[in-house]
Amino acid sequence: MTIGDIAPKKERKSRRSKALADEKAPLLPTRKDEEDSFDEFNGASFTGAVFNLSTTIVGAGIMALPATMKVLGLGLGIATIVFMAFLTNASIELLLRFSRAGKSASYSGLMGDAFGKYGRILLQICVMVNNIGVLIVYMIIIGDVLAGTSSSGVHHAGVLEGWFGDHWWNGRTFILLVTTLGIFAPLACFKRIDSLRYTSALSVALAVVFLVITVGISIIKLIGGGVAMPRLLPDITDLASFWKIFTVVPILVTAYICHYNVHSIDNELEDSTQIKAVVGTSLALCSSVYIMISFFGFLLFGDGTLDDVLANFDTDLGIPYSSLLNDAVRVSYAAHLMLVFPIVFFPLRLNMDGLLFPSARPIVSDNLRFALLTTGLITVIFMGANFIPSIWDAFQFTGATAAVCLGFIFPAAITLRDHHGIATKKDKILAIFMIVLAVFSNLVAIYSDAYALFKKHESPRE
Repeated sequence: MTIGDIAPKKERKSRRSKALADEKAPLLPTRKDEEDSFDEFNGASFTGAVFNLSTTIVGAGIMALPATMKVLGLGLGIATIVFMAFLTNASIELLLRFSRAGKSASYSGLMGDAFGKYGRILLQICVMVNNIGVLIVYMIIIGDVLAGTSSSGVHHAGVLEGWFGDHWWNGRTFILLVTTLGIFAPLACFKRIDSLRYTSALSVALAVVFLVITVGISIIKLIGGGVAMPRLLPDITDLASFWKIFTVVPILVTAYICHYNVHSIDNELEDSTQIKAVVGTSLALCSSVYIMISFFGFLLFGDGTLDDVLANFDTDLGIPYSSLLNDAVRVSYAAHLMLVFPIVFFPLRLNMDGLLFPSARPIVSDNLRFALLTTGLITVIFMGANFIPSIWDAFQFTGATAAVCLGFIFPAAITLRDHHGIATKKDKILAIFMIVLAVFSNLVAIYSDAYALFKKHESPRE
C-alpha cells in the first residue's frame, strides 16, 4: 500500500491518541508500537511544520518577483502577492476540508476519493512532472552560480571560478556531483519530513540573508541619493505594454505552490488541528519575504531589474565591497536551493512509489524499495541537469501546467465534484474562479515561453 490508498484519518487533538485501521495506515508510523525505527517520534512540532511548508513555498521563484514589480508597479504588484496568498490559503483549506470528509491522508488519496483510480494517477504524474522539473532547474541554477555558465558566446564566471580560477575541480559537472553525493543524497534519505525541519529553518534563514543584504544596499543607496522613487502602477503606453502585464501572472500564480506537501506535514503533526494555523503562518511568513524582496529589489535596480534579479548581482552595485556582497548573495542563494531540494524531493518519491507500487506496503517499511527509488530519482535529476541541454525549455511548458493543476485546478475540481456534499455555493464560485485563473495563467505562460523560445532560435540567423 502506498500513498494512493492511504487512509483515513479522523479529526483529532493528539497524534498519540489516534486510532488507525489495520488495512489503511498513514504515510509514516507515528506511534511507538507501530514501527521500531520511529519509537521516539511523538509528532512534529508547530514550528518545524511551519519551516517545512515555508521552504516548500520559497524556492527559485523568489528571484523573479522583483521583475514582476517592474511590469506591475509596486502598488499593483504587492497587492497581487497578497491576493495570491489568500487564494492559496483558500485552496489548501478546501483540500483539508474534503480530506477530513473523505478521511484521506494524502493528496493522491483525495483525488482518488473524488475521481477514482485515474484521478489519483493524474495527480501523481503531475507531482512527478512538477517536482522533477523543479529539482532539475534548482540543480542547473546551483551549477550556474558556483561553476558559471556560457550563453551566446559570453562566459559568466561562477563564484568558485572567481575565487580560485579555472580548475577541473570547480567545473560544473564535478561541483554538481559533489553537491549531489555530499548534500542531496544524505538529506534525501530521511523517512520523515519532520526530520528536515532544521535544514528547512536554515533554508528560510538563507532567504532572509539575501533579503537583508538587498535591504541594506537599498537603504545605503537611498541615503546617498542613488535610488529613484519606483512606480506604483503599470506603465501602459500601448497595446503591447498592456499585454505584457499578463506575462507575469504565471510567476505570481505559482509563487505559493506547496499543496503536494501539506498532507505529509499534517500527517506528522502531533496536534493535527494546528494544520490550518501552520498553513496560515507559513503563507504570512512567505508573503512578508516576497513583499520585502519585491519592494527592495525593485527599489534597488528600478527599470534595470532583470527577469532573474540574481543576474543584477553579477554587476558593480556602486557601493563599497560590491564584489563581496554580490558573492554573499549568490552563495546564500545556492545554499538555500540546496536545502530546498530534499523538501521537494520527499513528495516526489512518495508519489513515484504510489504510481509504481500501488498495492505495496508503505515505502518507509521497505528499505530496499526506498533506497532504489531514492537512488534512481536522484540519478535522473543529476543526468537531466548535466547532459540534456534543452531540458529547461521542456520543463518551462510542462512545469507551468503541472504547477497550476496542483495548486488550483485539482482543488477546484474536487470542490465542484463535491463527492461528500459539503461544498457551499461560495466554495463552488471560488472553485470556478480558480480554474479560470489557472487556465488563463497557463495559456499565458505557454505562449510566453513558446514566443521566447522561437525568438531565441531565430536570433542566430539574423
